[in-house]
Amino acid sequence: MSKFQIVRIWLLLLCVAPSGAFRAAEPGITGDPADIEVMNAYEIDQFEPGVRLFLDRPHTLKEVPRRLSGKKFIRGSIECLSFRCAKPGTVTVLTAEPDNPHAGSLASTLEGYGFTWDKEQKTFQLFGTSAIDRVRVYRKQVEKGDEFRLGKWALLVGPGNVTSWVPQPPKPWNENDGELLYNGIRLPREWPPRSIAARTLEPIDVPYLDHPPKVIPIDLGRQLFVDDFLIETTDLKRSFHKAKKYEGNPVLSPETEMELNRSRNAVACPKSGGVWWDPGQKLFRMWYEAGWLNAICTATSRDGIHWDRPKLDAFPGSNRVLDPTIMPDSWAVFPDYEDKDPQARWKMFLHGPDGMGLSRSEGLLMVSPDGIRWTKPVESGPTGDRSTMFYNPFRKKWVFSIRWSTPAPETYRSRHYWERDDFLKGPKWDAPFVGNVDKPNAPVFWARADRLDPPDPKFKVQPQLYNLDAVAYESIMLGIFEIFRNPGGGGLPKITELNLAYSRDGFHWSRPDREAFIPASRSDVWDRGYVQSVGGVCVIQDDQLWFYYTGFQGNPAKAKNHWTENGEYDRGSTGVAFLRRDGFVSMDADDKRGSLTTRPVTFTGRQLFVNIEAPSGELRVEVLDESGNVIAPFTKENCVPVSIDKTRQMISWNGAEDLSALTGKPVKFRFHLSNGKLFSFWVSPDKSGASNGYVAAGGPEFSGHRDSPR
Repeated sequence: MSKFQIVRIWLLLLCVAPSGAFRAAEPGITGDPADIEVMNAYEIDQFEPGVRLFLDRPHTLKEVPRRLSGKKFIRGSIECLSFRCAKPGTVTVLTAEPDNPHAGSLASTLEGYGFTWDKEQKTFQLFGTSAIDRVRVYRKQVEKGDEFRLGKWALLVGPGNVTSWVPQPPKPWNENDGELLYNGIRLPREWPPRSIAARTLEPIDVPYLDHPPKVIPIDLGRQLFVDDFLIETTDLKRSFHKAKKYEGNPVLSPETEMELNRSRNAVACPKSGGVWWDPGQKLFRMWYEAGWLNAICTATSRDGIHWDRPKLDAFPGSNRVLDPTIMPDSWAVFPDYEDKDPQARWKMFLHGPDGMGLSRSEGLLMVSPDGIRWTKPVESGPTGDRSTMFYNPFRKKWVFSIRWSTPAPETYRSRHYWERDDFLKGPKWDAPFVGNVDKPNAPVFWARADRLDPPDPKFKVQPQLYNLDAVAYESIMLGIFEIFRNPGGGGLPKITELNLAYSRDGFHWSRPDREAFIPASRSDVWDRGYVQSVGGVCVIQDDQLWFYYTGFQGNPAKAKNHWTENGEYDRGSTGVAFLRRDGFVSMDADDKRGSLTTRPVTFTGRQLFVNIEAPSGELRVEVLDESGNVIAPFTKENCVPVSIDKTRQMISWNGAEDLSALTGKPVKFRFHLSNGKLFSFWVSPDKSGASNGYVAAGGPEFSGHRDSPR
């Protein structure tokens, strides 16, 4: 869509009075009007032809169905309208018919919220004479406390009592009364939070670390020491570990005609397309960009190092998987293990490049049964380049990681957050920060680089958050922050590097280590700069995590070419780096024995396991009650000492077969360690050591996205 086209995005919302003749569109929906509390400035008038519809626009009502004639309505701003249900009742919503792409219909958004299209009510002309101003009727039964924050346009008609809504400041975190998570964290009722200050470089607080649960359930996944969430006391030292780049990199480089893309730049890199283990095919599968802004293709591998380009029938004779008319820039591919529809096993979110003729601000959403044949795209709301998405299985939410920039005077790249239960329904959102106004129906401000991110000592540029990919790993969301450090130029790539981040609520990120986890080489090799993460973040191979990543070498010979052919984006390839499983952070002891005591935890498993590196040291574990008393026979003296380097080691005690006597009871684990590193612990259902946690992008030992008992 060109910048000269006008996109009309609008919505009419009605709360129907019982005197109206509407019948329920489905069983259980009544005709009683919902009482409404309105946040914005408003006036009350009658819904009749010729009446002005908005406080800040001259539009007047064209047609009025008999059932709505004479109802009172709330005249508010066309820009936004936020309201809350004070008394249960029926809410009826009108939006443009979705058949016209220029109408900006919110039909998919409404369906995502659970509204039902009332097909018995004919469309009518709200105002004007254009067909795109005709409305469709949607209805929903709302409950007290339901909140709606609507962007352009919204109009309430036929409510019960109307009062002003004055939102209260957020409660202290320890008074939250919203959703209870798997790990004992209680969220606030309003989620995601809208309280993060955008126009500052101060670090963003992680409230659950300041107010951890009194008791932490640990049934789901390996428990990692990436922060102090699990730790009550310790005198062990925390160490951060970096990935080691594979000496044989790159594992995929431009070779085919599409990848060499001779009119522009040569590229064979996934960006956020992803590398995933497919348990059905027993193969690693990669979705990658073949040629800069050129095509999306797929490759497969049995060992994760040697990659084949299969000949597919989607586009005969090639490994291309996406219609050539859809040009990629930013994009992500994710499998959906929980969708019951086999035709929607794979999901894709894509943003086309600016200035390429196909430019548009909206993203595109597609699904596929096999990752090869994709459905017709569904449009999202506005996005910036490098926007991606991921799935949070802990809360069963699809999360869109929207790249935007904060307004002047301190303009910098940042991320906004939008979540929905259904991938294809509800992806319509307003643009953040339009006219310096934070739109209510827009992704909320989420993440950024801050003053703790050190400027590059050579370039001395304020770091920015270029991209944010994430995946569920064991008991946390594992994030990759792509940090921008230098804009490049002269045919050389930008300098971006990869840092790790961790979240236990899926929104707030702990970033204890600001050094690059996978740095740019900054020398004339394949990953000189523009280092990017991939969708899925990492796969699991035996005792290692494999982090695939993109790197660009650049080409100074193309320095003066058009940006689509400029050497900054030339010679892009794919490599891999390795890390010990769970090896992000360890709690270390020297020759003198140290200890770590957890906060109270509960579990239903039977066998305690650890990830330990102490071949010349020793680990013993004891179990305490909530008051700190050692529980017999789970004493340090009865514990069979462990001196080993192993990512899955069972702990046992003389006099106890397992931990079954403690299941469901709050207890503390105290780890006594000398000359070693402790990476994680967990309680498994059996001696297999399965954690029930999530396994990122999977691996050959897993049949799905969980580490389930074998």
